[in-house]
Amino acid sequence: MEPAAIAPANSRVSASSSARVVPLLWGFAFLSYVLRMNIAVAQQYMARDLDWSDIQVGGVLTAFLAGYTLFQIPGGILGDRFGPRLVLAISGLWWGVTTVLTGWVPGYILSGSSAAFIGVIVLRFLHGVGQATTYPVAITAVSRWFPLERHAFIASLIFTGSTAGSAFAPPLVAHIMNWFGWRATFYWTGVLPIVLAGFWFVGTRRFSAQNRDGAAPSVRFKLSDSWPLLRSRNVLALCTSYFLYCYAISIFVYWLFKYLVDVRHLNIVNSGWANSLPWIAASIAVPVFGWLGTRIAKYTGIFQARRAIAVVCLVVAALLMYLGAMAETIGLAITAITFSVALLFSTESSYWSTSIEVARQNAGTSGGLMNLAGNLGGVAATSLVPVLVLHFGWLVALSSGSVFALLAAITWFAIANPPKGIEIDL
Repeated sequence: MEPAAIAPANSRVSASSSARVVPLLWGFAFLSYVLRMNIAVAQQYMARDLDWSDIQVGGVLTAFLAGYTLFQIPGGILGDRFGPRLVLAISGLWWGVTTVLTGWVPGYILSGSSAAFIGVIVLRFLHGVGQATTYPVAITAVSRWFPLERHAFIASLIFTGSTAGSAFAPPLVAHIMNWFGWRATFYWTGVLPIVLAGFWFVGTRRFSAQNRDGAAPSVRFKLSDSWPLLRSRNVLALCTSYFLYCYAISIFVYWLFKYLVDVRHLNIVNSGWANSLPWIAASIAVPVFGWLGTRIAKYTGIFQARRAIAVVCLVVAALLMYLGAMAETIGLAITAITFSVALLFSTESSYWSTSIEVARQNAGTSGGLMNLAGNLGGVAATSLVPVLVLHFGWLVALSSGSVFALLAAITWFAIANPPKGIEIDL
């Protein structure tokens, strides 16, 4: 989930130069989701080969989220201290190495199911640490190298990389795994961020040089800054709702492929393509609901429009998730799940724009707290879903996402309309 605040710009780049930088930043967002989702597909063969249970697979997925969550703030600090050119280049290399090792270490370096499990746990945690820099440091690049009036638009372009990566990863990984085996999926995808890191480091040399005189000073995060926000009802309610929402969406990010194979009995390749449909729909729905929110705001006010969009999307998504789980035909199930994911993702603009307004001058800290809560929701989903599947089945597991989405919608009514004085677009 993405950061809320963008710092003022210190330097400018030309339109022709931005045409080269923005695709590279988009590439980091795109590959970050390809690499976090590849194991969700590869585990279908990987777990069988290494004799892992679904609960162990959940532990591997949780390890990534733990590293990603814990190192978001340190990752942002590194970007501010050493600059986006160096930090993102190192991150790309880090992603590539940890991904390749994920395919090589289990079975070859560490033999035995338990040893391989521990090795992959460590590698996925380290991979999460490396990915924690992605959005904070990308936003640092935007803030330093582009004019203020272009920040929102460029950030939105970068964000589409995540939904495109989510759509592209399942069929790509499924085809590679079907042709060459699960280990090859990590080898092939692991090369991509290494290549991107090279292009980034060379391609942004001039921007880094232009920015030397305006480089931001080292940022020191003070935990005491968060205490006043933790006493705010609005911030606590927003964080609670985001935790619940992220639990629901994480079911689809990490477990949808396995559900399609195990329950809907699609083959590996068809599951990959079916898994991409919700993210393609989300790429379309997010800007549509953003536009719709601005239209509604003319009649209801900005905050009321945000809440209306979030509540309606969450409630309908919850119902569609349950309908998809109950559907007897594969066509109806995939259709319901596709629209459910699209509606869930369409709440992001409501969450992030509200996190800015409820905290005002502490918007960055508010966004950080909300993002932390959201990632904890993802950790809960990766850990709890396999337990629910083991003891109660997939219907209960998917229904838990419906319940969490409904609770997320209800929690929006605990958020009071922030005082007037700041007008922030959706």
